Amino acid sequence: MEDHDAGAGAPEVGVSRGSPPPSGQASPSTGRYGRQVQPWSGNGQAGDTSHDHKGQNGPHQNGKPKKRRKRRRGRKVFARDETRPLAAGASVPAANEAPAARPPQPAAYAPPPSAPPRPGQGARTPPPLQELPVFAALDLGTNNCRLLVAVPTRHGQFRVIDAFSRIVRLGEGLTANGRLGDAAMDRAVEALKICGDKLRNRKVRKARLIATEACRTAANGVEFLERVEREAGLQLEIIDRQTEARLAVSGCGSLVERDTQGVVLFDIGGGSSEIALIDLTGQRSPRLANHIVSWTSLPVGVVSLAERFGGRTVTREIFGAMVEDVAMRLRAFDGRDRLSHLLASPKFHLLGTSGTVTTLAGVHLDLERYDRRRVDGLWMDRDSVDRMVEKLVGWDFQQRVANPCIGADRADLVLAGCAILEAIRAVWPSERLRVADRGLREGILSELMADDGVWRRGRA
Repeated sequence: MEDHDAGAGAPEVGVSRGSPPPSGQASPSTGRYGRQVQPWSGNGQAGDTSHDHKGQNGPHQNGKPKKRRKRRRGRKVFARDETRPLAAGASVPAANEAPAARPPQPAAYAPPPSAPPRPGQGARTPPPLQELPVFAALDLGTNNCRLLVAVPTRHGQFRVIDAFSRIVRLGEGLTANGRLGDAAMDRAVEALKICGDKLRNRKVRKARLIATEACRTAANGVEFLERVEREAGLQLEIIDRQTEARLAVSGCGSLVERDTQGVVLFDIGGGSSEIALIDLTGQRSPRLANHIVSWTSLPVGVVSLAERFGGRTVTREIFGAMVEDVAMRLRAFDGRDRLSHLLASPKFHLLGTSGTVTTLAGVHLDLERYDRRRVDGLWMDRDSVDRMVEKLVGWDFQQRVANPCIGADRADLVLAGCAILEAIRAVWPSERLRVADRGLREGILSELMADDGVWRRGRA
C-alpha cells in the first residue's frame, strides 16, 4: 500500500506555496524516488552525476558554431568561434559562466539563481550535489512509514533528493489488544528494509529515525524496535509527545507568514493528535517552535478512533459521537485558552498537517490524482471546509474508495480524521485553514541542518 504523500513534490522545502520557483529551477521528478537502491555501504554518494545539457545556451546551438560579431575597418563582419570538440563527458559552459568548466549538475538538484556578478567578478558557482552534506529523517507512525533524504540549499531551505512513503498500519488492533500485531509488524519491517537500503546508498552526515504513538504505547513496542534493528539494520528512537509536537511545528515554519499573530497548528496522526498554540505577537524568532505557548497531545488518532467507532459505515450519529469523544478530551486541555485574545483577529488561522487535511484539500480541488504541489500551502476558508466535511460524511464507503484523493487505503479512516478536525475547529474557530503536506520529517531535517551549522557556514 503506497501513501500518496511522497514528500518530494515541491522543488524546495521551506518555500511557501504560491511563490513560483526561482527562474531556472527544475522540480525533481517524483517518479525516480520509488526506485530500488543498493545496500548502505557507508560511503555511497548522494544522487547521480548525469545532467542533460539540452536547451542550455552554450557556444554550440543546433549543432552549429555560434557566430560572434566584431568590428574591422569601420564595418561589421562575422567570425566563427574557434572551438575545439569537447571531450566525452565534458560539460558545456553556459554563456554567463566563468571560463572554468562547471562540474555537471544532476537533474534532481537545481541550484537557486545567484545575482549577476559585479564588474570584475566571476559568476558564483553553487557547489555540485556531491559536495553538499546529506541529511535524512524517518518517521514511523501508527499508520505510515515515511523517509526524506535532503541536502541544504538557501538559508532555512533544503532540496529533497530521495523519499519514501507507505501506509503500513502498524497500530492496527493496538486499541483492542495493547500490542502490535504480527501482520502489522511484518508490513512495517518490509517498508523499513526499503528505507534502510535507500540510506545505505547515501553518504549521510546526520540522520534521525523516530517512532511515535504506536511504539510509545504498545506493550511490545521496544521488542519490535529490536526486531527492526536486526532485520532492517535501523535504530529507531521512540520520541515523547512534546518532541513530536515541536517537530511538527518546526516542519511548517515557512507556511506561517510574517504578519501572522497567532496559529493553532495540529497534526492528526494515526494513534495521537498533536496540537500547538503559537503566539507571534512579540519579536519573531527564526524558529517557530520557540513561540509555542501551550501544547497538548491527544491519545486519539484516525486509526484508534476508527477502530472504536467503525470506519466503513459511519452514520451522522456515529460521526457526531466521534466529534464529541475528541471534544471531551479537548475540554480537559488546560492551556486551550492561551490564544483567546487572538481568535477574532484576521491574522489568526489554523494550520493542519496530516493526511486528513491534505485529503480534504484534494477533494476540494477536485483533483483527478493527488498533487502535493497544489495541496501544500493551500488556503481554505471556513465555508469550503464545511462543504468538504459535509460531502465526505454524506458519502458511503464505496464513494470514498472511488475518490482518487482518498482511495481504499484511507476510505475507512478519513471520517475519523474529519471528526478530530471538527472538534478542533469548534474550540478554535477560524475563518482560514492552511493545509501543510509536510510535518515531522521536515521538522527533523530543519533542526538537523540548523544544529549542524550548514547554513551559517554558507555551504549551500
